[in-house]
Amino acid sequence: MYGSPMDRGRHRLLPPGVTGDARRLLATRGLRGLADGLVSVLLAGYLARLGFTPLAIGAIVTGTLLGSAALTIAVGLLGHRLERRHVLLGAAALMLATGAGFAGLTAFWPLLAVAVLGTLNPSAGDVSVFLPTEQAVLAQAVRARDRTTMFAWYNLSGTLAGALGALASGMPELLARRYGVDITAAERAGFVFYAGVALVTAAIYRGLSPAVEHRVASPGRPLARSRRLVLGLAALFSLDSFGGGFVVQSLLVLWLYHRFQLSVATMAAVFFVAGLVGAVSQFVSARVAARIGLVRTMVYTHLPANVFLALAGVMPNAPLAVLFLLLRASLSQMDVPARQSYVVAVVPPEERAAAASLTNVPRSLATAVSPLLAGIMLEHSSFGWPLVCGGVLKAIYDLLLLARFAAVEPLEEA
Repeated sequence: MYGSPMDRGRHRLLPPGVTGDARRLLATRGLRGLADGLVSVLLAGYLARLGFTPLAIGAIVTGTLLGSAALTIAVGLLGHRLERRHVLLGAAALMLATGAGFAGLTAFWPLLAVAVLGTLNPSAGDVSVFLPTEQAVLAQAVRARDRTTMFAWYNLSGTLAGALGALASGMPELLARRYGVDITAAERAGFVFYAGVALVTAAIYRGLSPAVEHRVASPGRPLARSRRLVLGLAALFSLDSFGGGFVVQSLLVLWLYHRFQLSVATMAAVFFVAGLVGAVSQFVSARVAARIGLVRTMVYTHLPANVFLALAGVMPNAPLAVLFLLLRASLSQMDVPARQSYVVAVVPPEERAAAASLTNVPRSLATAVSPLLAGIMLEHSSFGWPLVCGGVLKAIYDLLLLARFAAVEPLEEA
């Protein structure tokens, strides 16, 4: 029984029977979203002020995603043998080291090394080593019919906090204009904040109960029963992620600056609004999925979002480009809780961490190639080629996903 009417009202918003561990993970997702939203907008401008070219910035963004992919796949493949609390604490320690590295280093090669080995997230969504373990815990925290709603709240927490982080990224420029604060030093403080969030996150992880551990009599091989299905999903997610890599948030900031000379403060407001509409749309996703199914929810919301993305790239002025980016944001995240729920629903419980890892890895690994290509495009032209390429590739993914997996039902429904 919860202590106060306010507590009881707050917990009624979540699916019935949600554990205290799940609520802790909602809190850590929000904290990481706040930190990621802040540094994803700061990153490109901060590196540019350090003297890096668009190509060098693209290389660092690629490094962050390659490193995240390697760590995530390792955790997924070994996750059935490792204690989940220890994995999460280790990831928090790595996040702390990443923030300290970006705050303290200014040369290209050391920063590239930190990018590859660390947890920095250059996009609006979470593509980190935390995901497989947190998603496996959340999947067992509620009944099967409430799983998509749980993942919607999980993503809502991160997206709303990410929007606030994006808005806060305008503070260094504001402080520099009004009070003469050195803008580079103020932006560096954002990475110190990122490291501080890692400490708070670690403290929350320490409070997780033994119930988060999933014990099986014989661990066996990961994905022994669902390997073919998961690899098929991973291949399609790779295509989506490759397209998404052209338009990670840090590169959208760089494009808006080069194309329309928008200030960091203006872009912070744009991405704040984008985060808000994206957060609301993810919560709606659970209700849509209950009516039309998980795969159709993923495709029918994602496809028009990708059309809006491609159109934003060809707009002749900033207001129209921003309008189409916001239209895209209103739909582009609705597939996320449906996708996460679908992945854990079509595999046995003991294979969920590995499945979550091997389908999240493409979000880093395939995404890691395209920022470098986008950097080359922006080096030679301010036209929105990265947005057009990303939109077209992601639309192709939507059509292939519908054709291949529309008839593959979750195990509880098969």
